[in-house]
Amino acid sequence: MSRSAEPRGTLYVIGTPIGNLEDLSPRAVSAFAASECVACEDTRRTRTILSRHGLVRRMLSYHKFNEARRLPELLGLLARGGRIALATDGGTPGISDPGALLVGAARRAGHLVTPIPGPSAVTTLVSVAGREIGAFTFIGFPPHRRGERRRALEALRSEPRPLVFFESPQRVMATLEDLLEILGDREVVLGREMTKLHEEFQAGALSAVRAGLAGRRLRGEIAFLVSGPRGDATPGGGSTPVAGSGMTETAARKVQRLIAAGIDRKEALRRVARETGRSRRDLYRELLRDRMDSEE
Repeated sequence: MSRSAEPRGTLYVIGTPIGNLEDLSPRAVSAFAASECVACEDTRRTRTILSRHGLVRRMLSYHKFNEARRLPELLGLLARGGRIALATDGGTPGISDPGALLVGAARRAGHLVTPIPGPSAVTTLVSVAGREIGAFTFIGFPPHRRGERRRALEALRSEPRPLVFFESPQRVMATLEDLLEILGDREVVLGREMTKLHEEFQAGALSAVRAGLAGRRLRGEIAFLVSGPRGDATPGGGSTPVAGSGMTETAARKVQRLIAAGIDRKEALRRVARETGRSRRDLYRELLRDRMDSEE
């Protein structure tokens, strides 16, 4: 049999709800209905989505720990002219979720790969950021280990575009802490449990958002957007432009703002010293002068 006469399979890459089950599109329902097999991260989660629409399909677990092992079976089904629906626990496959390996292999084998657009935590968050974003850089989940994560964030220090991250509730406080120390007190918009019953958004300076989450038992998926640099520090680290104004913020004011957000004074001095290149002793003297001037 010639290559052109071989059966051609179809792989549907389907975006599924990130929370609210009503967000599944009619086209996605049709693609699931047309498929003999559904490859998904968690069969229980995807079965719930299908059951809502009266669908029963063969489910095959497909996640980051078994995607290479599952590949021959899925390609074999496609080679017989089969149709496979590829889904994740929520959002779009291949975006911080498994899928790229199967999609690439299916395309190289000559099968039809059809995207079925749907919900995405990235666009959901950016749409409610309340500012003109334009271009942005999607980071996804930063490394779990602190040393690796800090090195990754250091590499983003000069990135001029806003950054979009995903993070787990168990690590979000540590990640926000590292971001604050390495990138400075930038503006951030954070979304938790988006599209779900307990949906929550917080916006403001990194220090303020982190302080607002401190002490809470966080649950659910989290995405956040960190603004790009607000401008280079002036020589000597004297001041930094304040977003949305023509004023500048002195290094001592930065220290005061961190302290007001609940950061220990020594830690606040250390962060600003690292960001501005000044010594903590000089910053402390400036902080005392500012306090004395405000009391006069």
